[in-house]
Amino acid sequence: MYFCHDIRQCYEKPISDYDKRLITYRTAEPGLRTSQRDGEVKLRIGESGVAAETPLTVNQMFTSAVERFGNFTALSWKEGDQQRSLNYKDYYKACCTAAKSFLKLGLQRFHGVGILGFNSAEWFIADIGAILAGGFAVGIYTTNSPEACQYVAENCKANIIVVENHKQLQKILQVEDKLPHLKAIIQYKDALKEKRPNLYTWEEFMELGRNEPDAPLEAVISSQKPNQCCTLIYTSGTTGQPKGVMLSHDNITWTALSTNNHIRLTNATEAQESVVSYLPLSHIAAQMVDIWLAMKVGGATYFAQPDALKGSLVNTLKEVRPTAFLGVPRVWEKMQEKMKSVGAKSSTVRRKVAAWAKDVGRQTNLTKMNQYVIKFNYHIAKKLVFKKVRKALGLDRCSKCYTGAAPITKDTLEFFLSLDIPLYELYGMSENTGPHTISLPDAFKLTSCGKEIPGCKTKLHNPDEEGNGEICFWGRHVFMGYLNMPEKTDEALDAEGWLHSGDLGKHDQNGFLYITGRIKELIITAGGENIPPVPIEDAVKEAVPLISNAMLIGDKRKFLSMLLTIKCQVNTNSGIPEDELTPEALEFCRKLGSKATRVSEIAGGRDRVIHAAIQEGINRVNEKATSNAQRIQKWIVLDQDFSINGGELGPTMKLKRPVVLKMYREQIENFYKELPTPTTPDNPLPPK
Repeated sequence: MYFCHDIRQCYEKPISDYDKRLITYRTAEPGLRTSQRDGEVKLRIGESGVAAETPLTVNQMFTSAVERFGNFTALSWKEGDQQRSLNYKDYYKACCTAAKSFLKLGLQRFHGVGILGFNSAEWFIADIGAILAGGFAVGIYTTNSPEACQYVAENCKANIIVVENHKQLQKILQVEDKLPHLKAIIQYKDALKEKRPNLYTWEEFMELGRNEPDAPLEAVISSQKPNQCCTLIYTSGTTGQPKGVMLSHDNITWTALSTNNHIRLTNATEAQESVVSYLPLSHIAAQMVDIWLAMKVGGATYFAQPDALKGSLVNTLKEVRPTAFLGVPRVWEKMQEKMKSVGAKSSTVRRKVAAWAKDVGRQTNLTKMNQYVIKFNYHIAKKLVFKKVRKALGLDRCSKCYTGAAPITKDTLEFFLSLDIPLYELYGMSENTGPHTISLPDAFKLTSCGKEIPGCKTKLHNPDEEGNGEICFWGRHVFMGYLNMPEKTDEALDAEGWLHSGDLGKHDQNGFLYITGRIKELIITAGGENIPPVPIEDAVKEAVPLISNAMLIGDKRKFLSMLLTIKCQVNTNSGIPEDELTPEALEFCRKLGSKATRVSEIAGGRDRVIHAAIQEGINRVNEKATSNAQRIQKWIVLDQDFSINGGELGPTMKLKRPVVLKMYREQIENFYKELPTPTTPDNPLPPK
């Protein structure tokens, strides 16, 4: 058991050494939560199984990896046409050097090291180096404004900020005078465009610690405890200011252990796992997969190009051929759109073979879920179609394809299932160090996010008559608290220490968890009906394949309305949605007899054929509504798709509902100025 011996927790103002000597105080066992940067928590150690495993610090887990996998490739990246790599021994050595450099630059215990840039070996080394040096590793979203960067840096009292390039450097320089704790900035890519005091290149930074003695760093490392904070994950701030999620050493090392036990990754000494790092590392999902899970089994992490999500990811996948891959729903949707577009241009014979194979694939995988015998047709389809599809996607070695971080539609799940690529849903949040439930090849149900990782428990709080309740978590993966936010911490963790997710879910008879909504997203109409928006939004996108995003409106309103956006091309450099339609959208329009090629020709009801088709799809969704209150009465197609740069989507492509409500206030108010259209319950629906 660990005890808090730090008297600073009892006082708001610093006290002198003389005062400390005069004060006597009783040490107490720590509780399950803290919002103090130097606080400690009681670990939720179980009596048996993985929950009872000995707690480890990050350094202990890393040194164990070096002992077992020292000469195996740890990190690999491209420099021009050259493939560079680091093995585990050199990786750890580089992290220790970075830690010494941080200490030399004045990194204080429990102060932040902000990291602002795209995934790279330097990102990993800065992250782990900060932890070894006794600071907090703090990822900052690359899409953050200077003001948002300032908030995070000040909140974690960052002594040092590591930036990728000149563009990210400028954000910090704009707010540098508002960061009293900042002592140095390091730029890890490209040459510096100007010399400034306390601004270093990566090479200069690493040189600072290269010849420093080991003893000071060893003293810091030996003082670290598994129940102390080492990493901060900042929430995206969709419901107010971002919160710094405090993760302990044990949160990280234990979650990596339990997750590995659950998904059965292979140790490098048997066959090395490989992953592609491309998702934002300021998010826990990417950190857990790319850094910690890989380290636990001696896996190799390959870095994608910075424009991965703008089109180059598939090239990296084909080069690396990962054995495990985590895609956010938008990545899978993009692959789906591309394959549909290519398929539409195929010959009639190829289309027929593909359609037959997809039907076989879907039936076979649905049969697998119920553990029946696989049919002969499947083996033929696998040889003719499935192997070729996997190879074209770079997933021919990938036995573990995951989706998480945001809701995925049933349509996309079924599409990949038909191609013999089951997408295993995982569910969790920053506050539980990433995963809580994960589907497995032998424990998989469509639209379910699986069962708990070993050593964790789920409770459904206040379930309704259908079994839907708020999903609550228990386990060693549950976070310490929110930095400097005791009230928010108490909101998230109840009196018994259960983490309340804010998500609604239910279990089936076999213990599979299904997410059915989000409490904060629930629309409560003027009539008092509670309506989860995501199922209705997904139904509209499935009914009208032209739609890229749908957002349901109706909180405290008399009826439901909806904002819609159209599938369009995205600028590969800026990430900003363009006016031109995607090939899939063009095909949809042609089949209806519309000549539209641009969003501007459709938005606001300008194309009557498309307008009628969308209304037709919404009518079909309305016919399946469980009550009149759940019918969509009005809708509008917006002039531009939602995007991260536009502010409507978060870094993991989650819809930022409060932002959208504010941005499109005028259009929303117009819905409720006039009488409802003939699609109201009081009037007959137009014929299908």
